[in-house]
Amino acid sequence: MGTMFHPLFDLTGRVALVTGAGQNMGRASAVALAEIGADLLIADINEQGLQETAAIIRSLGRRAVPLVCDVWDEEQIRAMYGQLDREFGRIDVAVNIPGGNKLGHPEEISVEQFTEVIHATLVSKFISCQEAGRRMLAQGKGSIINMSSIGAVRTLGRGNFAYSIGQAGVIQMTRELSTEWGDRGVRVNAMAPAQITNPGFEIRMDNTPGLRERFLRGIPMGRMGTPDDIKGVVMFLASDAAGFVTGSVIAFDGGNLAMGANATIGRKEA
Repeated sequence: MGTMFHPLFDLTGRVALVTGAGQNMGRASAVALAEIGADLLIADINEQGLQETAAIIRSLGRRAVPLVCDVWDEEQIRAMYGQLDREFGRIDVAVNIPGGNKLGHPEEISVEQFTEVIHATLVSKFISCQEAGRRMLAQGKGSIINMSSIGAVRTLGRGNFAYSIGQAGVIQMTRELSTEWGDRGVRVNAMAPAQITNPGFEIRMDNTPGLRERFLRGIPMGRMGTPDDIKGVVMFLASDAAGFVTGSVIAFDGGNLAMGANATIGRKEA
């Protein structure tokens, strides 16, 4: 990069795996790790986006191995780690991004839909954690970062029933893993974003009267997140800068979780 940065953040010589790296927060996470020296295996179902992310990583002088992979499929997740072994022979950082959501109110949702969402948000991340964890435990060091949501901590409503439960599971899984693996050098943390913009989300907000305003009322900073807002959080959690940080849930939410329902943003009286 040509600029000096603190050695605690230096990932030179380390290998990271990022799922969902073809776009949005997954891409931003992968690029962030490359910017501080990591080589990467990146996975996504979106091949074009994946190749674009790989090109960015290579332009930074780091190695990128793109793998088209369905990270909700157990066999493909385990095969992804086999590929990692062949390409790099080690793993220092694993970032598990994608979740899956199907809206359904609790009185209406089918067990099949409910289970599908739990699998996409929680079970698939567990499989990746298990594979990464086994390798990191053998090495005696590693950092696992799991994407959750503010909906795991507070409710979202609007039919996000299964999603919120799955993401709450991600947080509890993260805590359990941090306790099980903490004395063997493996750190496990979670991130909880508020609404982060992406092209599909922008279209939905444009087409749903009042939705954008409703979201912004819950964010004291007065703006939604952008994918790049994840970069510093991932750099911190992945690196030795977070050497005593495990079992944590780091919100990057513009103040959403801190704000109670009775709060008024800033000094404007409602």
